[in-house]
Amino acid sequence: MDNRQCVGTSLVPEPPAPRRRVLRRVLVASLAGGVVAGTVLMLLPHERRHGPAAPPAAGPEARPRAQVPVLTTVTYGVPAALPGLTALIGRQERLVRAQPRDARAWAVLGSAYVERGRRAGDAADYPKAERALRESLKVRGGRNTEALDGLASLALARRDFPAAKSYGEQALKAAPKRWQAYPPLIDAYTGLGDYEKARSTLDKLLALRTDAAARPAVMARASAVYRDRGWREDAVAQLTDAAAAARTPAEQAAWLAGLGQLAWERGDLADALRHFEAALRLDPDQRPAAAGRARTLAALGHTPQALAAYRAVVAKQPNPADLLELGELYESLGQPGVAEEQYTRMKEAVRRAVSGGVDEEVLIGRYEADHGDPWDGVERLREEWRRQPGIEVADALGWALHRAGEDQEALTFATTATDKAKGGGVRSALYAYHRGVIEAELERYAPARRHLEEALRINPYFSPLKAPLAREALRELGDVPDEPPPSE
Repeated sequence: MDNRQCVGTSLVPEPPAPRRRVLRRVLVASLAGGVVAGTVLMLLPHERRHGPAAPPAAGPEARPRAQVPVLTTVTYGVPAALPGLTALIGRQERLVRAQPRDARAWAVLGSAYVERGRRAGDAADYPKAERALRESLKVRGGRNTEALDGLASLALARRDFPAAKSYGEQALKAAPKRWQAYPPLIDAYTGLGDYEKARSTLDKLLALRTDAAARPAVMARASAVYRDRGWREDAVAQLTDAAAAARTPAEQAAWLAGLGQLAWERGDLADALRHFEAALRLDPDQRPAAAGRARTLAALGHTPQALAAYRAVVAKQPNPADLLELGELYESLGQPGVAEEQYTRMKEAVRRAVSGGVDEEVLIGRYEADHGDPWDGVERLREEWRRQPGIEVADALGWALHRAGEDQEALTFATTATDKAKGGGVRSALYAYHRGVIEAELERYAPARRHLEEALRINPYFSPLKAPLAREALRELGDVPDEPPPSE
């Protein structure tokens, strides 16, 4: 389908679509390039049915599961249970069949598709979401904030941050007092590397008077911004409060999974595992918690349990990043053949994601840098940096340049990813490791030692492949003199 179809208002100019290259050695051409035009109603599928999730085990953080609440709408940043989303989609499909001129019904349907696709890891829901949201705009343009919110959410799910910014700013301009317009815009600015805009937008969100139902989502968004600034304690405090104030098991599970991720990032394995398992007791469909649990078990040395947990995760939701992680775990265990099987599955998962419009260039760039053709990684990551220059892209591009032998230029991007003055301020063991290795290659031994030590101090378990290499690199550096103080 031509992306310019079904836009019934001049308020919403279509953002430029990201350039889709043939993914050499990794991806085949997308099969979803041309959706046959026709009535939107005829394109609505019969949806899968999900049975009720099992009740949670007893635990200090897992309150008893109530009956899944009936969803009537979907809001970005407010997690919803998969069964509730499927039920909502079914109701909305029936509604738009009966009332095809109901713009709000189309917008709710589109947003529900986005959230279900994100939660289930199924990018096939994204083209359906786009058709529904554009039909909503076709029926009613102007101040159709619900459709604009949905399009911003869809763009974020696809990692298309320029489009998310465009839609988010339009939604905010149309109704600046609506708190729902702020969270997707904050994430869009972060993805584009505009951390000042992200922080100022959060400040405006916090200044709004929001009701109790909105506060957990607002606190969770504040936590994400604080984490990106390097304010770990503040990030944990906000997310802890969000989990305590959550209205549904799905919400509470998402915030607990976030707390587990924050604990993992600081190398606190016991706390990470506790939060991930509490989240899964509340919501077994919480993929980040399941993947985090597998990652933590591996770091704890519980290898058979970790492998079983990873296999269960990727069997249920074959997320490309999880498959890459599992492949690298097998590599660290000296099983290259099994690792390659996971990389092959990862490539297939990437093909499916790209067919749904997801930008997977950062992940593929990382894969090529470490396991394939580093120059291919450099090429695609340069383009990604031009389009949306966040610190994740800076780190990936710097590392790909290093692996391609271009260490001087690599250091520029590695510095961007790790310097608070240039990046978001996030404390990442992986980013510090990458910078340290690049500096060692350039014979800048004192800063190399400092950054390698920082990586292991932040999280000694940050990668089953690279954490041991960081320790080995430090041993090879030995005792090197400290840097001289900067000249005045």
